[in-house]
Amino acid sequence: MKNALLLYAKGMAMGAADVVPGVSGGTIAFITGIYDELLRSIAGLPGAVAPLLRGRIGEAWKQANASFLLVLFAGILTSVFSLARLITYLLEHHPIPVWSFFFGLILVSVYLVGREIRQRSLPLLVVFLAGIAFAYWITVAAPVQWDSSLLSLFFAGAIAICAMILPGISGSFVLVLLGLYPVVLGAVKALDLGVLAVFAIGCVVGLLSFARLLSWTLKRWRDLTLGFLTGLMLGSLNKVWPWKQTLTWRVDSHGQQTPLLEQNLLPGTFGDLTGQDPQLLLAIALAAAGILLVLSLEWIAGRCQPAAQGV
Repeated sequence: MKNALLLYAKGMAMGAADVVPGVSGGTIAFITGIYDELLRSIAGLPGAVAPLLRGRIGEAWKQANASFLLVLFAGILTSVFSLARLITYLLEHHPIPVWSFFFGLILVSVYLVGREIRQRSLPLLVVFLAGIAFAYWITVAAPVQWDSSLLSLFFAGAIAICAMILPGISGSFVLVLLGLYPVVLGAVKALDLGVLAVFAIGCVVGLLSFARLLSWTLKRWRDLTLGFLTGLMLGSLNKVWPWKQTLTWRVDSHGQQTPLLEQNLLPGTFGDLTGQDPQLLLAIALAAAGILLVLSLEWIAGRCQPAAQGV
């Protein structure tokens, strides 16, 4: 029960991160020590279909590592549905403290993931720089506007879920780039089951295919894959920098203005240009809190890892 509650808490942390555009639940999975098992479990789901159809439920359950996945995804869904409104409110009214917290969280995660790399090499440097460049490009890419048809929602789900399990690439931010973040978040708030069902089917299709590929690359080229993932997280820091100036705006599906293109500013410059308090001390404190939280999770995961394998 203790291990299940800890895994459920990790799922809630992943769900909270996935709600924020710019923060990845995959980062949380990595720093809490469940990333490899998560990928293996998802990749093993198709193999559980055959024994399930033959009535061998126990074998199918074990093949899919279903206990692990059910507890984890219960935590993720609990967090998504319970925190969607809170995260929206905090990002709207207290953006600097929120982004500062996640900046610290991702910054220390870069160190923790990079620490797992065993051998340094020129190919590793190349994929590391490629990860930085790709993540940075994602964060500065101009958003497009997909229509909110069911087909678009299906493909958006397939693409976003791939980002959600990649440390450093936010599935929520991918939805922002596609112009569908307000649609999906609105469906979560309103419990629009039709929209959520189509989006979820897309997520399942994308998750099953991409998790198998990522799990395979981690087995075959672990250091290179970790180097790329580390680069992704480092490049994504551009998105979560707390002090920004909005250059252009767009009108969302509810007729409200939301930022379209932004540029990062130094705290002092932010205060001069906007006339707002940069909240520097609070930002530093919350960034430090994010760092301490990650280090605490990593320490807890290290102590509980052997026991957690039996969940």
